[in-house]
Amino acid sequence: MSGKGKKVDERPAAKAPGSVRRKSSAKAEKQSKGSADVEAPTEVKKKPEQQKKGEEKKNADKKNADNRARGGAQPRDRRPPAASDPLCASNDQPCPAKSTEGRKVPRSPPKKRNSMDGNPARILQDTLEKLKIRKNQQCEVAKCVNDIHDAINKHVEVSLSWCKGIQVLKTGSYYENVKICDCDEFDVMLAVSVERVDIQPFGEDGAFYSVAMKRHPKHPLDRFLNEDKTIKASEMLKEFRDKVKEAAAKLPYNVTVDRKKQGCPAVTLQVKKGDMLISLDFVLGLEVHSSSWPHFTNDGFKIDNWLGKKVKKDLKCKPYYLVSKYQGRGTREQDGVIAKDAWRISFSHVEKEIMKNHGHSKTCCESRPCCRKQCLKLLKYLVQRLKETHPKEAAKLCSYHAKTTLLHACANRVEDSEWAADQLSHCFQLLLHDFEEHLRKQHLPNFFVPSHNLLKSAGMDKKSCNLLADYIEYERNNSFPLFRRVKLASEVCTS
Repeated sequence: MSGKGKKVDERPAAKAPGSVRRKSSAKAEKQSKGSADVEAPTEVKKKPEQQKKGEEKKNADKKNADNRARGGAQPRDRRPPAASDPLCASNDQPCPAKSTEGRKVPRSPPKKRNSMDGNPARILQDTLEKLKIRKNQQCEVAKCVNDIHDAINKHVEVSLSWCKGIQVLKTGSYYENVKICDCDEFDVMLAVSVERVDIQPFGEDGAFYSVAMKRHPKHPLDRFLNEDKTIKASEMLKEFRDKVKEAAAKLPYNVTVDRKKQGCPAVTLQVKKGDMLISLDFVLGLEVHSSSWPHFTNDGFKIDNWLGKKVKKDLKCKPYYLVSKYQGRGTREQDGVIAKDAWRISFSHVEKEIMKNHGHSKTCCESRPCCRKQCLKLLKYLVQRLKETHPKEAAKLCSYHAKTTLLHACANRVEDSEWAADQLSHCFQLLLHDFEEHLRKQHLPNFFVPSHNLLKSAGMDKKSCNLLADYIEYERNNSFPLFRRVKLASEVCTS
């Protein structure tokens, strides 16, 4: 009964909530008013405590940093990781440095990416840096090469009566300042001067010629003439090669002579210097003094709007050169002349002059640099990488194809502002597009002799050209993967 009484007594007390609510609200209002009155002093009181906590945290961070430097154990973070925080693989702890706000981050470590990815301009600049020739290497090699050049030239001139007063032309990428990677390839032409000659095309593309001596006083080359007065290039090259080999045997360097290659005009020496292998090509040629270039060049060499009509006229007044080179079978005959006695026309001296003075204005690269040579270096390197990664399709592709593409591009885009150095990425994309189009059409005309298709004469079929064009298009559209996988400069191509 007493229990029931207690329950009855408690029920009337249930009417109190109204008054309790009034008292609570009054109390809450009083407390909020009081708290508002003391808000500023509370901040002042807490400030020293916050500073103390900040100092303690700073000391703890410093201690942890010292532990990491000594390889000591790290304190385990007990906080639960946020949904956006990836976990460290080593201890399943959050990695605050990798966390991001507002986006999801995969919990597994992301794939390692190159810092250049997605930035073509940066990729091209970094690639050019890797392709630079080391100055110390350049100095060491230059002395060795000059010694060998001088010794070979002197021996040939003294030993062969028909080489008296022979002209020496140093040509190729090294002397045009477009060599990449290493100083390991050098070209020199030793040319015999001829004036009264009859030049007749050998073939239909205007690249090869037979050379006959006209009526003249006694000439040192008379001993190499056929009955029709045409010069036997093969016999001249044989004597020339023998004398170069003799001179090479006397050199104070580790030198070997490469075996003769079919149709190749060069006598190639391989020089072992330290850990480098230097290749020197000695090419036999004729320096032709004539009032004009062959008529096959009439529609070529279009530099009027680029370098100017005066420059073109001056260059065409210079001699042109013929090198002892043939195409196809050496026994092929035309008009009584066999292919191995034919000569190929060469304008390497003009190319060297153009690359030296390549601007529309005479002050190009003085006040504002252009990127013509940089684009050529990059294209040559891309050709080399294609030859490494696709050896079958790119076997017959060569750096001269890259150089010819640049010459055509310069003749089409003549203004220096179109080749501004700060527009390297855009300019190189345009040059690659040009190269790609030449490959798709399977047509890359010789810059001087437009009837001479360099791709077909090299034996490149349509399928290979299309595949190479696809590879180049992929490179253009994907920030140059082949450049991002660039090797060390000492391991990179030789072009």
